[in-house]
Amino acid sequence: MDSLQNHLLIAMPSLQETFFERAVIYVCEHDARGAMGLIINRPLGIEIDELLRQMELPEQPKVATELHAQVLIGGPVTPDRGFVLHDAQPHWSNSQTLANELMLTSSRDILSALGTDKAPKQFMVALGYAGWSKDQLEQEVADNVWLTIPATKALLFEVPYDERWQQACRALGFDTWQISHQTGHA
Repeated sequence: MDSLQNHLLIAMPSLQETFFERAVIYVCEHDARGAMGLIINRPLGIEIDELLRQMELPEQPKVATELHAQVLIGGPVTPDRGFVLHDAQPHWSNSQTLANELMLTSSRDILSALGTDKAPKQFMVALGYAGWSKDQLEQEVADNVWLTIPATKALLFEVPYDERWQQACRALGFDTWQISHQTGHA
């Protein structure tokens, strides 16, 4: 299987009543060692401004847009570790260039800039990540656990959180009600 980096994983209905029910995951890394991604449609219930206050960062202006206001649950692995997925800005301390002008940063310096004119134009903040060991993601895709599509900035940054699963399915050419809870192979 080719790398799924810079793709979205769309949870199949068979993941009902699991941590990944209706999840949409942006795959940040996928290579021979495994994969790492961030759930992009599950708000934690805390605003970024509140997170910044809890971290005792210098007082910042309010984070401007409603889409950026919520901290997301990035996944079940190390839920106390923060990540900022954002448009390309190479001057942050601990950043990794991904694809399509996207970067992943895990340093405090970017958090201090949120809400200022130094902040990335498009970003999301997530705590934790989803991880797969060697060949695990490939097997899950083969087992029809996930549908995949190339990621777009529109789905990442412009679609409201609660509409991302439906919009990702529509990008494949169908509505969510058309997905069966049954899986199988022909």
